Amino acid sequence: MAAATSGATACPVNISAPVDRTLSDIQENFLWPVLLAEFLVALAGNGLALYRFSTREPRPWHPVVVFLVQLAVSDVLYALTLPPLAAYFYPPKHWRYGEVACRLERFLFTCNLLGSVIFITCISFNRYLGVVHPFFTRSHLQPKHAWAISAAGWVVAALLAAPTLSFSHLKGPQQEGNCTVARPESCIKCLSSADDDNLEAYRAYSLVLATLGCGLPLLLTLAAYSAFGHALLRSHSMTVAEKLRIAVLVASGVLLYASSYVPYYVTRVLNIHARQRWRARCPDFVNNTQAMAELEWGTYVSHQVARGLIPLAICIHPLLYMAVAPSLGSCRQHCFSCNKRQTSEDSKSPSQVLSLGVIAGPRPTRPVP
Repeated sequence: MAAATSGATACPVNISAPVDRTLSDIQENFLWPVLLAEFLVALAGNGLALYRFSTREPRPWHPVVVFLVQLAVSDVLYALTLPPLAAYFYPPKHWRYGEVACRLERFLFTCNLLGSVIFITCISFNRYLGVVHPFFTRSHLQPKHAWAISAAGWVVAALLAAPTLSFSHLKGPQQEGNCTVARPESCIKCLSSADDDNLEAYRAYSLVLATLGCGLPLLLTLAAYSAFGHALLRSHSMTVAEKLRIAVLVASGVLLYASSYVPYYVTRVLNIHARQRWRARCPDFVNNTQAMAELEWGTYVSHQVARGLIPLAICIHPLLYMAVAPSLGSCRQHCFSCNKRQTSEDSKSPSQVLSLGVIAGPRPTRPVP
């Protein structure tokens, strides 16, 4: 943070260095133990979920299982980016792994974060189709379609994350010497955002990510669950307790999304904008006291808290995998009666509670010997 925004007078090192040290203290004291604990929980939970899918689900997988597997893989890959980040934040804040690893860590972090959001959206729409249009889903949504959609989702996530390979890079020490807690100016930084010369471009990129990687998927998820809830309320064959149980599970998924992903993206944009404003005023600061007073502490701390909370979502996803399956399968069974035009077709085939059955596609049939 020693350089200034492009076109402005450079921020003096004697002003920026103490501020950098204070901001880094918050990350060193708060983030690294949180990230390490979340890594252990997320890896164990998602690993168990993948083991369950691979050993208990018949092949070819139903479309819902395909999407759930992609979400679990994305969460595992995301979790694997947390240990290097925790080691980086462990005092003194110092990146030990080189330029390529710095850029790659940021890319994988962003790519798999976007992947989680994309596959949550796919699962939400699959639930909607499986409950509201069950016969269309069984007739037209095949496992191959789910694999194709998953491949497209990974491509979209990689393309949206690609600019981080350019923005993120190492920032050399401001002073020569050994990197220690007492001398953080001698440590190497791996920029998670961008240097000051590229802040405006990075702010625009962050707005794109907030819109396409969070806002739009959230709206699509809410639309799918709204239709899902409408079908649920119209069902006359489900008890109030069954409806309440499913409503709680669905609401939990939406709340998890809104309480983790949304604050992260919103506070990141706000924090970048606050950083720009502080950098523009930095050359006019007369002392460190004034520089500290001009920091927007609320915005910065809020973003650091959001950074610590967002991995919490990948820790909770496995619980939703397990909890939502039987209840939503029951919903699918009962909601066949929601569409009166298909009542006669319902009566011809017995209702089944499929494994992970909300959004399941047709179960493969075995040939008669």
